[in-house]
Amino acid sequence: MRFLATLLLSAALSGAAAAEPVHGIAMHGEPALPADYLHFSYVNPDVKKGGAITYGVVGSFDALNPFVLKGMRSSARGLWDEVLGNLVIEPLMQRSRDEPFTLYGLLAESAEWDDDRSYVQFNMNPDAKWSDGEPVTADDVIFTFNLLKDKGRPPYNRRLNLVDKMEKVGDNSVKFTFNADANRETPLIFALMPVLPQHAIDPETFDTDTMTTPVGSGPYAITKVEPGQRIVYERRDDYWGKDTPSMVGFANYDTVTIDYYLQDSTLFEAFKKGAVDVYLDDDPSHWARAYDFPAASEGKVVKDEFHPKTPTGMQGFVFNTRRPKFEDARVRKALSDVFDFEWVNKTLFNNAYQRTQSYWQNSALGAYGNPASEAERELLGDAIDVIDPAILAGDYAMPVTDGSGADRKVLAAAVKLLGEAGYRIANGKMTGTDGKPLAFEIMTTNEGQEKLALAYQHTLNLIGVALSIRTVDDAQYQKRLNTFDYDMIVLLAPGFWYQSSLSPGAEQIWRWDSRSRDVEGTFNFAGVASADVDRMINDMLEARSTDHFTDSVRAFDRLLVNGHYMLPLYHREGQWVARWATIEHPDETPIYGYQLPTWWDQTAQ
Repeated sequence: MRFLATLLLSAALSGAAAAEPVHGIAMHGEPALPADYLHFSYVNPDVKKGGAITYGVVGSFDALNPFVLKGMRSSARGLWDEVLGNLVIEPLMQRSRDEPFTLYGLLAESAEWDDDRSYVQFNMNPDAKWSDGEPVTADDVIFTFNLLKDKGRPPYNRRLNLVDKMEKVGDNSVKFTFNADANRETPLIFALMPVLPQHAIDPETFDTDTMTTPVGSGPYAITKVEPGQRIVYERRDDYWGKDTPSMVGFANYDTVTIDYYLQDSTLFEAFKKGAVDVYLDDDPSHWARAYDFPAASEGKVVKDEFHPKTPTGMQGFVFNTRRPKFEDARVRKALSDVFDFEWVNKTLFNNAYQRTQSYWQNSALGAYGNPASEAERELLGDAIDVIDPAILAGDYAMPVTDGSGADRKVLAAAVKLLGEAGYRIANGKMTGTDGKPLAFEIMTTNEGQEKLALAYQHTLNLIGVALSIRTVDDAQYQKRLNTFDYDMIVLLAPGFWYQSSLSPGAEQIWRWDSRSRDVEGTFNFAGVASADVDRMINDMLEARSTDHFTDSVRAFDRLLVNGHYMLPLYHREGQWVARWATIEHPDETPIYGYQLPTWWDQTAQ
């Protein structure tokens, strides 16, 4: 018996010893960069730091706390910002934008985990400091998780639901032991969590006093705030992480200013005058015709096109299935089919766009163009019986019209499908079995969305469906999004839309899973609650091999397309960015496209 006990103890100690600290963690496979890497491949490590940049954004802000519901969509940009950079608040580990999903050390200099990913341990960087000089510690990590559980917004307030035990290990490490609700992506999601300073936050007022200037560990500190109009950041001379490999080539400006504009047209005028240094353009007509002003003609303004290697994602009109009128998928399909993409693309966009047919189109993960394999069919199980055979075959596509704006064949097919759902045309109106006309409202926020809504309104009128358009200001839009108070919304870039990566994961829970349907502030705008969708998300998160992962994402994609939760719009090749020539960027474009935090001011002295 004593020998057996000794043997078991030896095996346990051997297993523990096998979990060596690593410099990076990858969702599938191993990190591409070695432990002694010096910087990411897509940065300029020799950049001359200094100078300034001014970004322009449309909207307003009334909070400096992006982690609570009150500041979720109305917090100042730049504090914790995937596009403009995490200027003030930093995560435990930094994501490489040239790998599908790999993280490298930052606040945590290393991590430890087992093959089953039943736990993860973060070993804090002893050099990490807050902007007030205090060290960043494991206690801060534990404080942050507890604080966001009690006071934070989704998804941060749900993280500890996946944890059996959170404990401090040694002098400056924190270990999370996961429960049965966690999955193989959970350690990476935890590595992307923000870390907040325990000594500088009052938990009692954290979710109410949202204009308090935060103490952060990031490379910048806030120096000026004009609520709703402007926020200014100054680079910290004492930033602890400037030589950390995952931060080399980042945070290159002395000053970062973010100005707010009520309309995109006003923002562009400011860009033309040089008040804004970079303009992210997503309008083909605008990109082709709007750059005839003197600075562009003289080469002072440069137009760049970048080519990421990511899936298309999905832009489109979203049906709120919480509304009874949209409960039937046949209704959603019929209302989607009548949108005349060919007319819109020709008339509004000079045929610049391609129709989007699935959520991971243009990648191996997408269902479109890829027939379901036997393994994928097995994953789908009984759900396969309700999926359109064309979707299973990979050749399902939205109807192609004659481009007239009134294709009778397409309209007739939609009317027939609505008839199968119990509707008929009476006195020129599409009427349900309850005698009520089919009518709904679409909420828009800008002129571009209005144009699309008007085109949609035109074709719906032809089959007796009444669409009203309500344009609201940014504050009302954010509030109604948070509470799902709408019939239909438009998701378009640059803004809220469903971007797709090569490593979809837990973010899909907050977009499509039934657990997020009735939680305010999530991104489940369509109100999806499907056991099959839930099951496929979970299978995707538990996949261990690349083949299994691909099959599960394709199956998930087919379920979303078959559900007709969105009216798919379009995509185009490349990303368009205009900049004043004083702002420069690295030569290499990573997988995920341009990365603004790696750009610099070439006039820096």
